Amino acid sequence: MFYVFSYLPTATITKANAHVIDMHLTVGVIHQVDVLFQSGCNHQTFVQIQKGGSQIWPSNQEEYFRGDATVISFRDFQEVKSGDDRFKLLIWTSLTSAWKEVIVQVGLLPKKVLQPLSFDELLKAATEG
Repeated sequence: MFYVFSYLPTATITKANAHVIDMHLTVGVIHQVDVLFQSGCNHQTFVQIQKGGSQIWPSNQEEYFRGDATVISFRDFQEVKSGDDRFKLLIWTSLTSAWKEVIVQVGLLPKKVLQPLSFDELLKAATEG
């Protein structure tokens, strides 16, 4: 399943005053993240994703995704546990006009789909037969 989060930042949404979206996700594993910057963002609209107050994407701290007519798409395996509502999306801009909506899509699958066998089950299967 895919979750979609979008926001249209304006001049009042700066780095010091970033818009925060709580990413309510179901239990499973995040396997793909897409960040879409429309034409006109001019590398002046910024996105960070946090888990539990710590930045997880992009991986290098204090940096952010940015682009212009760009889709940043990557695979990862970040587990979401029951009651885990610690994922937050931060969006801000340095544009003074002509703001563009940013769209973040998160692919999430049940852990059993991504990892059908446990390590013990894999070991047992490898040693039998």
